[in-house]
Formats: sequence, C-alpha cells, structure tokens
Amino acid sequence: MNRAIESRARDHKVHDHSTHRHATRVRDWRRAMSDNVALALIVYTGLQIFMTVNALKQGFSSIMPYVALVFLVGAIIPACRWFERRWINLDDVEAHDPQLGYAYRRDQIALWLLAIGLPVLMTAAFKMMF
Repeated sequence: MNRAIESRARDHKVHDHSTHRHATRVRDWRRAMSDNVALALIVYTGLQIFMTVNALKQGFSSIMPYVALVFLVGAIIPACRWFERRWINLDDVEAHDPQLGYAYRRDQIALWLLAIGLPVLMTAAFKMMF
C-alpha cells in the first residue's frame, strides 16, 4: 500500500500553495499506453464475442464461429504489442515529456479505432455474406 501511495506522490508535481498554483499531474506515457492497450484488448474481445460471433452463427451452425473468435483475438495481439512497444522503451525523462502528447494521442486514437472499428466492420461484412 505504501508503494502505491509513494508512486502516486511521484506522479504528481506539487507546487507551493502559497503562490496559488495548482498541482499538476505528470503523465507517464509508457503506463498510459499500456493501460490503453489492455483496455482496448478487453473491448475488442467483448465486441468480437457479442457482434462478430453472433453474425457468424447465422451463417454457420458448427464450431466455426468459436474458432474464428480465437483466431480474430489472437490476430489483434501483435498490433496491440506494436503500439505498446513504441512507448515501453522510453527512458524516464522521455516517459514524462509533455511534448510527446500529440504522438501519444495519435497512437491512442489509432488503437481505439482498430479495437472498435475492426469488429464493427467484420460484423457488417459477415452479415452481408450470410
């Protein structure tokens, strides 16, 4: 518990309150992207389960939809690792550099477009096929 509190304290820059400046949070781009990748994988898998597999069930009555689910989830992992790898190798100074905010936001948007857009597009394609 103490380590978590100490970690939080390091993540915040505390300014002198007598000058009426507020505390600002220093973002660790490595941890932020890792969190986004983990959440994107959960969302992607959930969308695949509820959207794509249901669309495949309409066309196939066998185990095929479930095999496709395993393949589709396995296929997205290298793409997510690519996003995470770009950020995980930053040193401590770069990991807190506010000038990387634009690049982080660009990668974050691309990750989420992939995580949400791919299942939606695949479901639409499967529904048109079957």
